[in-house]
Amino acid sequence: MRYTIALFLAVLVGLSLGLIGGGGSILAVPILKYVVGVTAKEAIAMSLFIVGIVSIVGLIPHWQQKNVNLPVALSFIPPAMIGAFLGSKITTLSFITDTIQLVSFAIIMLLASILMIKKSSKKNKDKKEENSRKITSKNKIYQKIILTTFQGFGVGVLTGFVGVGGGFLIIPCLVLVGGIPMKEAVGTSLLIIATNSASAFLGYLNQVELNWFVMITFSLFASLGIIIGAKLSQTIEAKSLQKAFGYFVLVVAVFILIVR
Repeated sequence: MRYTIALFLAVLVGLSLGLIGGGGSILAVPILKYVVGVTAKEAIAMSLFIVGIVSIVGLIPHWQQKNVNLPVALSFIPPAMIGAFLGSKITTLSFITDTIQLVSFAIIMLLASILMIKKSSKKNKDKKEENSRKITSKNKIYQKIILTTFQGFGVGVLTGFVGVGGGFLIIPCLVLVGGIPMKEAVGTSLLIIATNSASAFLGYLNQVELNWFVMITFSLFASLGIIIGAKLSQTIEAKSLQKAFGYFVLVVAVFILIVR
């Protein structure tokens, strides 16, 4: 019964990625930990596999619609993959316990919820678009590369350490620093999330016990969710969902901090 519930929730993981381009790992880790019943380290490692697969599925229509900016992605991916692999290896240190990872994950969730709630306001959206134009016009190419490199590495470390794909951080970075439209940012972020997750997952191999049956079935249901989410995104304004999702993430973060 619990796993049936987990599979239903897996669809929500995909819906999140399909509708707002992020939030997959933020949902997957708590589901795997508290519903499926695996350890925190196992949940993080398994979520990386799941979100990586689902991101690839979600990437396909964006690629077909030419909503993937390869030059920007290729400047972001190498440092992000290095950071993701290193982040996963940091978790093997003896003093990095499940509790430390869960608390770190909850803090990232709090940050994500605040960003999503703030982004949901039109005023904030307009301000970001204005900032995007300013940054795009002022910064030279080499400055963008430096910023993208550092941000990519930072997002990668977070991916490896706490299992978040980083969509909620990647998309603003792509818009503000990369200077690309939101639609391209969502498609490009899925490519980055997929490569980040793959790199971090490789770092966890042979470090934790993995339930491949859970990962594969969870990925299938989450993939169904992202397909549905991609269809719904054509008729539903994602911004209208971000505020509610942000508050939901906030509640889950507080729950993790309390029960961890």
